[in-house]
Order: sequence, then C-alpha cells, then structure tokens
Amino acid sequence: MSKRFQDTARRVLRLEADAVAELIDSIDTHIDRACELMLHCSGRVIVTGMGKSGHIGDKIAATLASTGTPSFFVHPAEASHGDLGMITPDDVVLALSNSGETHEVLSILPVLKRRGIPLISITGRPESTLARQAEVHIPVTVREEACPHNLAPTSSTTAALAMGDALAIALLEARGFSAEDFALSHPGGSLGRRLLLTVDDVMHAGERLPCVSHDTPLRDALLEVSQKGLGMTAITDADGRLAGIFTDGDLRRVLDQPQIDLRESPISAVMTSGPVVIRTGHLAAEALKVMEQKKINGLIVVDEDARPVGALNMHDLLRAGVV
Repeated sequence: MSKRFQDTARRVLRLEADAVAELIDSIDTHIDRACELMLHCSGRVIVTGMGKSGHIGDKIAATLASTGTPSFFVHPAEASHGDLGMITPDDVVLALSNSGETHEVLSILPVLKRRGIPLISITGRPESTLARQAEVHIPVTVREEACPHNLAPTSSTTAALAMGDALAIALLEARGFSAEDFALSHPGGSLGRRLLLTVDDVMHAGERLPCVSHDTPLRDALLEVSQKGLGMTAITDADGRLAGIFTDGDLRRVLDQPQIDLRESPISAVMTSGPVVIRTGHLAAEALKVMEQKKINGLIVVDEDARPVGALNMHDLLRAGVV
C-alpha cells in the first residue's frame, strides 16, 4: 500500500510541476499591462475569488502586501453584502476564477465598472465572461487536474498561485523592494530579527559590561569576569580605549605558566592584544558571522573611538533568536 501512496504522490507532483512549467510560454504583454496597473495604483490591490480560488487569492494578497504592494483579500459573496465599500476608485481588483463564470465574482463586476475600478482577471478560460470583462486577462490554463477525476482544483490552483507569485516578485523588483524593507513588515519573524536587530539591542552595556584597566591585578580581573558572567572582560589603556581582552580560555593558558602571579601580575601581562571587535550599529547577524568565522564565543562592541561600550556572546544571540 505504501508504494501506491508514493506513486500517487509522484504523479501529482509531476502533473502540477508540468502545469506550472507550461505557464512560462504563456507569458506575454498581458503581464506587463497587469504589473503596470498594480505598480501605478495609488490605492491597494484588492484580490477576490470564491472557494479554492479564494484561498489562493488570499495567499496572493498576503504575498503582495509583504513584498511592497499594499493589498488585501475581499470575499466576493461578502462584497455583495456591504464589503464592496472597502474598494475605492483608487484601487485595482485582481479576480481569480478557474472557470471565469463564478457567480459571486461576476455579480460585483457591474459596480466595479460603474466606479471605474480597473479589473485584472486570472482564469483558465480566455473566452469566459470574467476574462472578457477584464481590462487585462492573464490566462492560467492547465491540461488536467491532478485529481484522477479531473475535478478537484489541484493543478489549476497550484498554477494560479505560481502566477500570483510571479506578479508579486515582478512588482517587488520594479519597486526596488529590499531585504530590509521585507524585514520591516516581518519584525516578529526570524528574518526580521536577522535584519533589524543590531548589536546595540543585545549587548551588555553600562554596569553589565565587564571591563577593567590595563594595570588591574589579574586577581581583580578574574573577579570581574566571574561577576559579569560573560566569560571575558575588556581591558582598556590609560585613555580608555580597548587594549585587549581576557577570556576563560586565556585563564586556562595562564595556569600553565608558573611565572605568572595570579594575585599580583597585571592583567596587561596576560591579556590578548588586538582582539576581534565589532562596531556599534552593526547587525547582530554580522556579529554571529564574525564569531563563526573566527571560532570565538564572544565579542567586545566598540564605538568610533575604539572605546568598549558593550559585550555579547553566543548565548545572547541565541536568546535574541538571531542564531
């Protein structure tokens, strides 16, 4: 039985992959016209569709909105009972219907026409009513559904979704929409954390920053490392600039040097000079990359004058969701 399930899954994926691939040759100036309408729309792109087409339309609206094209989904049945008030003459409507004859969608067309609201349609039948009534029609025709009865919307909905993605990304590129722009609309996601969080947001600063002067006895420096709990301390010179760093790893090496007096030797005698640092304002993701490349677990954050202002380690990045 499991072999039969696998065979069916492969057949469905091949059929749907073929349906999407066949759309490539259908791309023509209709795509240009549709994108121009949406790009220059001063309002929002209103997506509508019924049933499975509605579910696909809802996702297309979400993709458009998250990639720089203001958009939302309006259910066509609800539109006929008051929600048409959400649509303004500044908007563009993108309507989906495989048959192009969906009653709930067709019933709102007279109002759209009367108010002069541009209509873009995506259907599987260029001769359908919806296709003929639209300013721009984008054909998404499939040879067969993946359903063995050729009834359940499968290949057709996958193809429509892919076409929606194609429109959204074409508009994204036309707008010059950047990864930073994307992050601003996804602040709660992992991408948002990677692109928005800076080292300033996660570093230990002020009283929480482990820091001692270069002439501090090693004994007191060890106490600073222990109290601040980051496994390291920054060391400053007489002018307050970063002179070096001392870590737990350095302590293990010091213990193998009998000539070092753990109580009286100055920290400058055992510190690591010229440590790897990161400047304030840099992304936390950049700090992660530096630590991975240098195979270190912590970083000192310095200002433009090379003065230590913060410190962070891998645990801080883990807690912030950057890792």
